Amino acid sequence: MAGTKILTALILIFGTFGVKGQVDRNSPLFIELKKQDSDFFEKGFNQCDLIYLEAHIAKDLKFYHDQGGFQDRKVFFENIKKNICSSPDKKPIRKVDETSLELFPLYNNGKLYGVIQKGSHHFYIRENRKVGLPTSTAKFTHVWILEQGVWKLSEALSYDHQDPQPEDGQAGGMEQLLIDNKVPALGLGIIENGKLTRIQVYGTLDKKTKAPYNTIFKVASLTKPIVAMTTLKLVDKGLLELDEPLYPYWVDPDVKDDPRTKKLTPRLILSHQTGFPNWRYLSDKDNLTFEFDPGSQYQYSGEGFEYLRRALEVKLGKSLEELTKEFLFDPIGMTDTRFWWDQSVDETRYARNFDENGEQITTNKYYEANAAANLLTTVEDYAKFIAYTSNGAGLSNELFLEMQEHQVMVGENNYFGLGWEILTGFSNDETLLLHSGKDPGVSTLAVFFPKSKNGFVVFLNGDNKNKVLEELLTNHLYGGRELWNKR
Repeated sequence: MAGTKILTALILIFGTFGVKGQVDRNSPLFIELKKQDSDFFEKGFNQCDLIYLEAHIAKDLKFYHDQGGFQDRKVFFENIKKNICSSPDKKPIRKVDETSLELFPLYNNGKLYGVIQKGSHHFYIRENRKVGLPTSTAKFTHVWILEQGVWKLSEALSYDHQDPQPEDGQAGGMEQLLIDNKVPALGLGIIENGKLTRIQVYGTLDKKTKAPYNTIFKVASLTKPIVAMTTLKLVDKGLLELDEPLYPYWVDPDVKDDPRTKKLTPRLILSHQTGFPNWRYLSDKDNLTFEFDPGSQYQYSGEGFEYLRRALEVKLGKSLEELTKEFLFDPIGMTDTRFWWDQSVDETRYARNFDENGEQITTNKYYEANAAANLLTTVEDYAKFIAYTSNGAGLSNELFLEMQEHQVMVGENNYFGLGWEILTGFSNDETLLLHSGKDPGVSTLAVFFPKSKNGFVVFLNGDNKNKVLEELLTNHLYGGRELWNKR
């Protein structure tokens, strides 16, 4: 009796006997849907025929993307217009791998009402009518519904995005771009709507060893946003004030007789208004001096951050490492980040650094913390930090907004906030916060948009960053094309 009930339930769910599997590749239905896939993407995606596209999308379209999240019909259509069709001279192109196509019919009471289509597709960039190297490959599953004789895309899944596989012994896509520019490794982290959605590491550590997922990169000045956020956390906890004078805790011996030391505060340091040069060793006398009155103008300064570190350590009786671990690393889960080469560093995962000629630079190991440079971290750890920051970093709303205020003008539509450079004038009323890092053989960038909570992290272990960044920003990263045009 129980078996009969189960059988009845299965019939109600799956229909009567005579289950139909995958459609034969030579059948009229397979050929028809193969053409439908071709027309839909060639006209709607590659040629940006938006009228055709709109006519072949179901009203209740559901689109699931493993990097872009969920999109309904409205958002999907807007994203096609904004991200795919905004620049016809240089745009993504989609091609299906026809050998991968599979088709499964959907019946209701013996009548065909739709199909499930599966396969793999590849994406390229077409520029000046020429299609370049593949940029990514992915799997897809589409549900097509037949409405009054017209096939319409009802549900779509795009997933398992990967760098294209090498063909004929040649490196493909991003790997080839790195080889062409003599940069061995690229680390890429993507944040979407405040969530870390993608971590990808391309290339090699040293031109020989494949770079692993948890490659350790030196990130140069991307140390500063970490120290800036630690400082803001101290402010938020009431342990420090933004406009608190620092001279009771630290005065550098080089400027001990200069009364302007009494003007130095965390706010002025985080917004690069100290009056200090970037580094004292770059001056003729190799000593620290004020080049203008604190608070009167902008000048990027690593010395300022080191000044802040010394003051905080004296005031709070803890090292920078201890403070950052307590207020930032532990809450975020940044377990693979260090200020210097301690005994726990796994050197076998370190991305060696290379100059503009592709020659390896001798690794200079540091054994004490510097608040402005030399942080060792992974894409995952630093992208966690960007995601955390895009979600407010656990700060009070008032302080988080103050971090984004224009503390000092740097250039047109360009300001410095508290620890972050700020660019304005983006589409959709977006404001961008960013920081970069540059040392010999190190080129890094971290970006996030507070409104959309999208962002990205780019780590390179080579000097030749420009063409790699151009490819990433103009073709792969949210807001990247506008950022590249504003550079």
